[in-house]
Amino acid sequence: MPGYDANKIAMALPLITADASLTKDFESNRKIVKFVVVKKPEEEPTEELLPFEEAMLPHLDAAHNLAKWLLRNEEDAQDVVQEAYLRAFRSFSGFHGTNGRAWLLTIVRNTSYTLLKKRHAVDLTTTFDEEIHATGHESVNPATLLEHSEDAQLIKEAMDELPAEFREILTLRHQEGLSYKEIADIAQIPSGTVMSRLARARAKLKECLKVRIGMEK
Repeated sequence: MPGYDANKIAMALPLITADASLTKDFESNRKIVKFVVVKKPEEEPTEELLPFEEAMLPHLDAAHNLAKWLLRNEEDAQDVVQEAYLRAFRSFSGFHGTNGRAWLLTIVRNTSYTLLKKRHAVDLTTTFDEEIHATGHESVNPATLLEHSEDAQLIKEAMDELPAEFREILTLRHQEGLSYKEIADIAQIPSGTVMSRLARARAKLKECLKVRIGMEK
């Protein structure tokens, strides 16, 4: 995974300075968003900006990954990540916790859902039929597939068919490696709901994968 050059990469926040210019460089590999701030030579970072960058910039990949899977659109994901970082910066003085990633992803998640609701997305939630999902090929393990990059296209196509709440929980658990408690905090649901929703998401993903694997044979 390409890393960030700490001497060149910083969050582009228009509120910081009127002299800052914004450019975006989106890498084709993992669609990593880079916000570059070009400062005047004599300009020193503000006291607020330094701790914000140190706490939040390392989680830029995770923020973009969640937005991308939720929105299923690269341009929307880029816009949401930028808006989320602006919101995070404005609220940073009120952040006193130790888990900056969970706090930032909560903002990304809420911003993404706001956009989905604004566009009247019809796939925010889904019902679950226990009888339908009780069967399936055990050889299709969605949790395993999610952790193997060689199946990226297959996963993307299957994930795109899932409702947003399932895409969200699978991304947070299997791609970002968050704990049940962290996911509960981000999604603002009880830990028990996280476990049941994750089980339902895996079952639904298995169903979608089974269909697609069958189509490829």
